[in-house]
Amino acid sequence: MTGTPTASPFIVARHIAKAFGGAQALKDVSIDLLPGEVHGLVGANGAGKSTMIRILAGLNHPDAGSIEIDGQTTNVANAQAAAAMGMSFIHQELAFVPGMTVLQNIMLGVPKPSRLGLTDWSAIAREVAPIAKRVGITAPLNASVKGLSTAENWLINICRALVRKSRLIVMDEPTASLSASESEKLFTIIRDLSRSGVTVLYVSHRLDEILDLCDRVSVFRDGRSVDEFSRAGLTRQKLVESIVGKGLDETVKPVRAEMSREVVLDVADISRLPRVKSVSFALHRGEVLGIGGLVGAGRTELARLIYGADRPDGGSMTLSGKAFRPKSPSAAVKAGLGLVPEERRAEGLVLSKSVLFNLGLANLDSLVSGKFVPLLSRKRQAHMATETIKALAIKTQGMDQPVGRLSGGNQQKVVIGRWLRREPDVLILDEPTRGVDIGARGEIHKLIRQLAQSGMAVLVISSEPDELPDLCDRVLVMAEGSVVRELSGDKLSRNAIVEASYEVTKQGVPA
Repeated sequence: MTGTPTASPFIVARHIAKAFGGAQALKDVSIDLLPGEVHGLVGANGAGKSTMIRILAGLNHPDAGSIEIDGQTTNVANAQAAAAMGMSFIHQELAFVPGMTVLQNIMLGVPKPSRLGLTDWSAIAREVAPIAKRVGITAPLNASVKGLSTAENWLINICRALVRKSRLIVMDEPTASLSASESEKLFTIIRDLSRSGVTVLYVSHRLDEILDLCDRVSVFRDGRSVDEFSRAGLTRQKLVESIVGKGLDETVKPVRAEMSREVVLDVADISRLPRVKSVSFALHRGEVLGIGGLVGAGRTELARLIYGADRPDGGSMTLSGKAFRPKSPSAAVKAGLGLVPEERRAEGLVLSKSVLFNLGLANLDSLVSGKFVPLLSRKRQAHMATETIKALAIKTQGMDQPVGRLSGGNQQKVVIGRWLRREPDVLILDEPTRGVDIGARGEIHKLIRQLAQSGMAVLVISSEPDELPDLCDRVLVMAEGSVVRELSGDKLSRNAIVEASYEVTKQGVPA
């Protein structure tokens, strides 16, 4: 357990609301943080945890509610203001620059003393050295961070917070990429920070860590604060019930026509440790199979293995009855797979290029003319683009419009549309409706079902437990890199997916 926190709150946020694009991310959340406590924040994907953190960090501004620091109502205008108020934020995507030294990374964004107009790194090193030792940094301060482990980069980020003399350190999923021994080392540091009076807001899906570390725990659900627990008497089951909510609609997925018995993709004990552990499943022709679970469960990593972006450590796959072990994404595409990636803007589209160009990216071999001097045929490109734009009702000023100027929903249609002409046997969609409005979401769902009805086997990965029951024939729930439950028929519901997502023990073994 941690040190005993003092009674007067350091930070109080009351009745915070925030909307994005008409969708209400936060409806009414409140949280207070005491000096010297480790405060847990939990909730299912989409509960509002990240939005609340961004508001505290000054990256978003609330539409309603108030924030008090040391009893004074304040406006956290930006990230610099948050830092000046004594708050530091360590996100899953750690802030560090590979080309810099350990000391330079510790001092990122921190005011630095100078002498004769030059940064006095010697004086900085003397000041930072005892803090670095306190948090367990063993690498020399003048060493490059290139090649350091994720755990060591976490320590650098914690050291940066202490150099800033931060009173609050927010840690978002800190152990998602750490080993058991590295996690234990981090827990020791967190307890030491608490004893010294530093407040830690600990955001995690790993409930055993929450129970072990935290003095109090706040639960968010669907953009609202629903519970606050003290450590005494709090159980894992009570936390899960609060996260899921027993008054929620348990609507069962509508019964669909029977899918084909033909297995298109068979995955047997595929592993890439530590993120994917002996995953097995069969995907049938005409089926929409969902992959659910929490952030860090290994879902995207599994998709990368199937698509040939990463190589498995063990296991085997067959595609349409033939051994399948793609050495690259291009080999997977030639074998009959397609992928709509999670980050469509970074990985699925060339934003500066036209709709025409982006629709053709998976079909270049069929869009060339001439055997001896293969050149892209504008006529063939235009015919394919016109048909796809019409079929998917892509809202664009024309096929030559840059795809970066389309709405999120229409951009996603372009990524999906490029596979229609190629007609892969298996289409993997990773977070297909992320960042699109509710109207586009419905259109994309309808399109996915149409693809399945045409005979395509579809694998849908989604962090939103509300999305999968209405869309999928079956759902596999992953946790800690393993499939922990298969849900179908009257067992498939939003609550069942959320409950299964937490079904792991502290050791990461299915419960």
